Amino acid sequence: MREVVLDTETTGLSTSKGHRIIEIGAVELIDRRLTGNNFQVYINPERSVDPGAYAVHGIGESFLADKPVFAEVMQDFLDYLQNSQVIIHNAPFDLEFLNYELRIHNKTQKKIEEYCSVVDTLKMARKKHPGQRNSLDALCKRYEIDNSNRELHGALLDSEILAQVYLFMTGGQSTLFAEGAPQESNKPTISSAPLQQQTPTKVIKASDEELALHEAYMTNV
Repeated sequence: MREVVLDTETTGLSTSKGHRIIEIGAVELIDRRLTGNNFQVYINPERSVDPGAYAVHGIGESFLADKPVFAEVMQDFLDYLQNSQVIIHNAPFDLEFLNYELRIHNKTQKKIEEYCSVVDTLKMARKKHPGQRNSLDALCKRYEIDNSNRELHGALLDSEILAQVYLFMTGGQSTLFAEGAPQESNKPTISSAPLQQQTPTKVIKASDEELALHEAYMTNV
């Protein structure tokens, strides 16, 4: 069984305000084990990044200026999703942005849900742990998963963490890696820059109001 654990980073919170995707990260699971066949790409959104979003992921406009636009990576991304079940935390958010990008490219383009089935781990966590915090950080704490290197969000890093959370939520996992698969799974299938370059040295702090809005939308506590 092939599963793809996926996450995105964006310029802001809503496509209704013209916000766009700036990073896609995904890891592949075959029979519940990581294969190392990852997908990761930074994307030029052709617009500014909101300060509140920048405070969360640290990915700025100067870093994205020379990256490909979504149309240039779209087919590779869709090919990667083929024949898989996609795992996303708070799936409606990521699907809204992914399908928005597809519509910009082609108004008759199929939705992501027509390429693959989708499992929302936030919905799963709410059912499994009703009345509790079910953000990715909260689930890491609950399942004793080390996320100490997650000072800023990143799509590939968050996908790797979510893969561990998903496996624990669905019955536990003795090992994440398939036999013979490389233990270092950070090598992307597609990448515009090394993962560590996504974090600029200067971070503009978001206002309390911006952070509260982001927390309410993204973590759904």
